[in-house]
Amino acid sequence: MRKTYPLRPEGKHPDRVLDAVKHDIRKYQKRERRRELPEGAQFWDFDCRFGADKDSAQTVHPGELMNLLDALAKDGATQCYVELLAKPGVRKPRPAGAEPEAASDAE
Repeated sequence: MRKTYPLRPEGKHPDRVLDAVKHDIRKYQKRERRRELPEGAQFWDFDCRFGADKDSAQTVHPGELMNLLDALAKDGATQCYVELLAKPGVRKPRPAGAEPEAASDAE
């Protein structure tokens, strides 16, 4: 998905428009994750770029997307560019003898 969203359309409340943009992004991610995985893949990963426009878009982690969108809207931007491209992902095996991260945080 490559799309430029208007954040301040005339006659619409900016908060509702921001919620609609977030909903559209999440809906796309859910739809892509439902697709059948190719052989050898374990999950759907996303290449993500975000910015005020296509030329200024930078590569970001998909988990940071909503926070960046909130910050851009808070700064008064009139539009945002979102690029999400699904790709098959493979988890890397944990090194032998290494503890899971969650177990080390609990102590």
